[in-house]
Amino acid sequence: MIKRMLATTALGLVLSACTTTGGASMEDTAMETTETSTDVAIPEATGVFAQESTLPFHAPDFSKIKDSDYLPAMKQGMAIQTAEVDAIKNNPAAPTFENTVVALEKSGRMLTRVLNTFYGVVGANTNDTLDAVDAEISPQLAAHSDAIMLDPQLFARVKAVYDNRAATNMTPEDATLLEKTYERMVHAGAELTPAQKEQVKKINGELSTLTTQFSQRLTDATKAGALVVDDKAKLAGLSDGDIASAAKAAEERGMAGKYLLPLQNTTQQPQLAELTDRSTREALFNASWDRAEKGDANDTRALIKQIATLRAQKAALFGKPDWASYVMYDRMVQSPAAAMKFMEQMVPALAATQRAEAAELNATIKADGKNFTVKPWDWNMYSEKVRKAKYDIDENATKPYFEIHRVLEDGVFYAANQLYGLTFKKRTDIPTYSPDVWTYTVYDKDGSELGLFYFDPYQRDSKRGGAWMSNFVDQSFLFDEKPVIYNVLNIPKAAAGEPQLVSFDNVETMFHEFGHALHGFFAHQEYPSLSGTAVARDFVEFPSQINEMWASDPTVLAHYAKHYKTGETIPTALIDKIKEAAKFNQGYALGETMEAAMLDMKWHSLSAQQAAAVNVDAFEKKSLDSLGLETDLVPPRYRSSYFRHIFTNGYAAGYYSYLWTEMLAKDGSQWFRDNGGLSRKNGDHFRETVLSQGGTKEYLPMYRAFTGHDPEVEPMLESRGLVGGDDAK
Repeated sequence: MIKRMLATTALGLVLSACTTTGGASMEDTAMETTETSTDVAIPEATGVFAQESTLPFHAPDFSKIKDSDYLPAMKQGMAIQTAEVDAIKNNPAAPTFENTVVALEKSGRMLTRVLNTFYGVVGANTNDTLDAVDAEISPQLAAHSDAIMLDPQLFARVKAVYDNRAATNMTPEDATLLEKTYERMVHAGAELTPAQKEQVKKINGELSTLTTQFSQRLTDATKAGALVVDDKAKLAGLSDGDIASAAKAAEERGMAGKYLLPLQNTTQQPQLAELTDRSTREALFNASWDRAEKGDANDTRALIKQIATLRAQKAALFGKPDWASYVMYDRMVQSPAAAMKFMEQMVPALAATQRAEAAELNATIKADGKNFTVKPWDWNMYSEKVRKAKYDIDENATKPYFEIHRVLEDGVFYAANQLYGLTFKKRTDIPTYSPDVWTYTVYDKDGSELGLFYFDPYQRDSKRGGAWMSNFVDQSFLFDEKPVIYNVLNIPKAAAGEPQLVSFDNVETMFHEFGHALHGFFAHQEYPSLSGTAVARDFVEFPSQINEMWASDPTVLAHYAKHYKTGETIPTALIDKIKEAAKFNQGYALGETMEAAMLDMKWHSLSAQQAAAVNVDAFEKKSLDSLGLETDLVPPRYRSSYFRHIFTNGYAAGYYSYLWTEMLAKDGSQWFRDNGGLSRKNGDHFRETVLSQGGTKEYLPMYRAFTGHDPEVEPMLESRGLVGGDDAK
């Protein structure tokens, strides 16, 4: 998952101030923002964030940053940007692209520096102090954003430049920056009446508070929802290493002698594939399913209703029937109806596959001498039994070949070297926010420094669930900045002295997130707000998903999949089994994602009146029942109460993008295979046509430039092993 730093704040669309770091001092920046001097005084910046870091690539210097530094720095950064924007709008010179649009792009450098760092740490290593800062600053950031985006004097200048664009000599990227700046201000409400603008401001402030509360409650609920087991026998089926990790996790929470299974962010939990005690499986599933619906301080349902209602109310101010219609204006798929049609056409084949898989699992349960039918907490364990029987493959037999350091350095990095000529050097001189974070300098194919990479793999209570990529520093030629990028995962950490072995799912996640990183590292833009991953929600997952294909590429696998004890390369027969098994259980794997995506669209297709009257539990059940899928057996990957993607992380009416971009990625992967697979020629072509373009091009023409044709759904359906491909076209 991609997570732009400000996705959790109302500043997400404001300016480059939301997406860049480093560069000239505040005083220098202010001097550059006008062609004619004004009387606006720019406040002096002080503190650790006043100037860019002196570390390589201007990476944040965590050795100097204290929790108490963030709040005053953010307030100071807002004051400085406010003065910079005042200088732009009060400039007596006629509006030009340079003195208005570029000047706007240059504003807010200090604010960006602190926000990029703060939200990176809050997501990966938060604490009560940082959570309190987040809660306090969120509505202030929303108000700051609104003050800029809804300022009539500023918009008049931007509109004047926009209206005169045909007579202005601009580069294609200049023209894109102008167009997107204008569109974002209109979308924020610049053309609304003064009364409507006040309503938008009020809603934005309330939403910033509520989404922050949702995120914090869910983090607490996920931590509190971990399953505590008293009897080791109840953990039968787990490896000795996993049991040792569970004992250590319990001890760290003051429960010595017990065992604790922390929850990951999704409905299904990895241990459900291995636990042989059915009561433990059911308890773990229910702990996950009910984590944020216990009627306590961590219950998120009231927040969901408020968020959905406010979003619909805001959409109505723009004349839109619902949030989905409002927010999809800049997507590759530009309407909720088109997104739903794309998904609904796959439902018949998917439902048939789910029913067939359930019947197969029930037969296996019966053959196992058990007298029950499959439930969600049984599915993964019995599907693993079927997988072993069908493909003679056992995940515990593959894990010894996937040691995390080797996967990263000899797998993920090796594929990047073969495709793009990149090389990597591990560093120990860069301060990090956690001792479990690794850093690497990334070198381009000509040996020049490309950027800095942080890798934070392990699960901890202070980290939100899931996996994501974002930037501490965005690439831009405007500020002569190279990217500083991080990948964050949630892999349970092995007990001390144990090898850090990972599942193949984790391996694919590592390749996925590094696909986002490549999109950021190959950014080649003048303007930071168009740089790298600054693209539509339903395009941004495409580069990351296509990078997953190299995890199972035979050449790449042979390079990194080495037994941690013997050094033996993974046998070809086992590789073949992994690839053959990839199509197995797709009724579940595709189904849980499809259900979550459709549930998201149901929530964000509500009118304000409907949302205000909704009962969260009843609406969720009715929505799931209406999908035509076997949701009682295959529950959604996320239910509403812990759907962080859509209620705080910017994927509202956008979770379908994982499916849409999977279609792009599978079709694009077919292009790689048709043209010889893993090669520098192919990698350079993908870099030139897609990875280096940032948000400067239209998405369909960009895709055509890569593959030579429009995206086709058949490769996705074939990879999923689904029948009825023609019907889903």
